[in-house]
Amino acid sequence: MKITIKENTQKRLDIYLTDYLDYSRNQISEIIDNFLVLVNNKKTKSSYKLRQNDILEFDENKIAVFLNENNPLEPYEFKLDIKYEDDDIIIINKPKNILTHPTKHENKKTIANALICHCGKNLAHIDTQRPGIVHRLDKNTSGLMIAVKNDEIYENISNQIKQKTLIRKYKAIVLGSTFKEKEGTINKPLLHYMKDNVKMVVAQNENEGLNAVTNYKVLEEFKGAALIELELKTGRTHQIRAHMSSINHPIFGDSLYGAKSYMINEFYNLKTTEQLLESYFISLVHPKTNERIEFELEEKEYSDDFIKVLKFLRSKK
Repeated sequence: MKITIKENTQKRLDIYLTDYLDYSRNQISEIIDNFLVLVNNKKTKSSYKLRQNDILEFDENKIAVFLNENNPLEPYEFKLDIKYEDDDIIIINKPKNILTHPTKHENKKTIANALICHCGKNLAHIDTQRPGIVHRLDKNTSGLMIAVKNDEIYENISNQIKQKTLIRKYKAIVLGSTFKEKEGTINKPLLHYMKDNVKMVVAQNENEGLNAVTNYKVLEEFKGAALIELELKTGRTHQIRAHMSSINHPIFGDSLYGAKSYMINEFYNLKTTEQLLESYFISLVHPKTNERIEFELEEKEYSDDFIKVLKFLRSKK
């Protein structure tokens, strides 16, 4: 992640990062001392005072692994909805309201912990805080995701993602039924919103943000909403959610991106647990057989929220 300091704050680096990353000051000093944070592409000290246009670089995943390397994850007894499993990969239908992997706020009740309970030691451990996890879904995004059982398979699937041969498609219900184009591509770099280490926004200046590309297609239109299909070409944090918000079609129920749908007249009191975003299709080349395999959820397997709202919208057509 890259952060550009917008003003001459003169705030100490360790104090700034303590506010931003929500770790203790001692932990922040430890990661700075171990060169997990660079300022202007250089190693520096905790006492460094930030100036306007300074560029901070760090990887939150590496920081989490570093700070938790002596704290192995605990198994979590949670019934996984398994769609496919063999000696190398496991495809699950992730429900809403559960994290994919541990964070600094929750490290016990996640999909990663559940995978440990189900698979034991038969998981990739390249990232000790995300065993088996090769890609993630947001807490309240439901649907298909892949986990892997050894490091060799992890590298293979990761390469398929990087080379864009692994296909991921989503369905979403978004606000606003009038699309200028029924299908198109959103190619807008994303960066973190101010101090927020969760929300993403479209970068306004050249050379800022991370490249992000999303294809979309309108499938059905309703009064005040639409059902769309999306295909990721990159995999940035909140990519679909931020991109759809940027074209004034935020995902139904996504309060972080300004879509408190139950407050709108057409959908008054039609409440959901945040965003209606479903990972419904995955296609990949099996690392051992070299055959392409595909997995697709039926509509009845989508989250209860998604089914409820879709049924409501179709009843009003």
